[in-house]
Amino acid sequence: MSEVQSGKRRVVIVGGGAGGLELATRLGDKYGRKGKLEVTLIERNRTHVWKPKLHEIAAGSMDIAAHEVDYLAQSYWHGFRYRIGEMIGIDRERRLVQVAPYLDAEGREVTPKRSFDYDVLVIAVGSQNNDFGTPGVADHAIKLESQVDAKRFHERMVNACIRAHAQSSPLGEHQLKVAIIGAGATGVELAAELHRTTREVVAYGLDQVDPHKDIRITLIEAADRVLPALPERVSQETEKLLVKLGVDLLVGAKVSEVGCDHVSLTDGRTIPAELIVWAAGVKAPDFLKDIAGLETNRINQLVVRPTLQTTRDDSIFAIGDCSARSWGERGNVPPRAQAAHQQASHLYSQIPRLLQGEALKDYRYRDFGSLVSLGEFSTVGSMMGALVGGSLVFEGMFARMMYLSLYKMHEYALHGPAKVALDTLARLITRRTEPHVKLH
Repeated sequence: MSEVQSGKRRVVIVGGGAGGLELATRLGDKYGRKGKLEVTLIERNRTHVWKPKLHEIAAGSMDIAAHEVDYLAQSYWHGFRYRIGEMIGIDRERRLVQVAPYLDAEGREVTPKRSFDYDVLVIAVGSQNNDFGTPGVADHAIKLESQVDAKRFHERMVNACIRAHAQSSPLGEHQLKVAIIGAGATGVELAAELHRTTREVVAYGLDQVDPHKDIRITLIEAADRVLPALPERVSQETEKLLVKLGVDLLVGAKVSEVGCDHVSLTDGRTIPAELIVWAAGVKAPDFLKDIAGLETNRINQLVVRPTLQTTRDDSIFAIGDCSARSWGERGNVPPRAQAAHQQASHLYSQIPRLLQGEALKDYRYRDFGSLVSLGEFSTVGSMMGALVGGSLVFEGMFARMMYLSLYKMHEYALHGPAKVALDTLARLITRRTEPHVKLH
């Protein structure tokens, strides 16, 4: 079935991540409320959480209720329509987005298979981890790709601590051992957060567990250093901090197989682990591969022109991690939240131009550097490009404030200055009275 549409020009955005939700909100505020455009956001989840915060949910250091955005409520307040579901195809000739039936947790159909008309289609479905076909990953490792994944890991982590406290027999070799595969930003940030939160969980009365002796976190990276995509000095400072925390670092170590209680390396070593996280590699969702005849690359990203239009269809755009926009000799624009934010801002100004038949301006990525949060211990990062006339590496409080500002920019785009200021004040007040670690 196809939903009945009005005579307005229709903008359909698929994917409610950082870029998609920001774009829907801003277009809805300016054009949807006034009836100038019909803006529809298609997203399979009911709520949104900024993806760089998933490691905090997994570790239990963030109250998800204070940070998640309800799509239905957001659409009501900001002049766009939210439709739950997952895109399964595109009919480019008829300009239709095809959406699969949505089923609830018991398998009952909530919405049937549907299709939505569009004049402009923006694909912003993000990315997922690439396990490169490594045996055992799908069965035994958790990938932090969604709120569901993060919550599942957190529950397993808390259960592991309770189990170790309650059992009368000695701990198994793998018990309370965490193996994180991939020392990019997600892996590094999770390792640092877990060092603190596992000890705080144990401190809530699980006195049969000795955190210094029993809990071990191992970070495994195939490259020769952690954070291989960032400047070497950032890697060096991060490694020092992780070693100081007691995190075991294995660099230049390639995984050959993941088992239920261990990780096997190609050099023959075996790392015992009760909790295994796969945080290595990035690719766009598999269903995008050559979808509707659009051009994709080897990691399923939609290839786009400088205007962010797909190479084979001027009416279809792709932004964020699922798009491949050339960045000259440096390859493609990196899959970072700041890129999705910039691209959403660019399309906010360009979509009205397209609908009015005007020429589009090219999108140019501005690299403001990279930041990695090590929880309450430190933040390290680099500022690069024209902003500082080269490259500047920094850490400590200034880096921490810069890291927080990235999230505030995202909140500002969704809620505006007044709500962001009030919410920030409320979090500062309640943070003093609430426990630091969430156990649910």
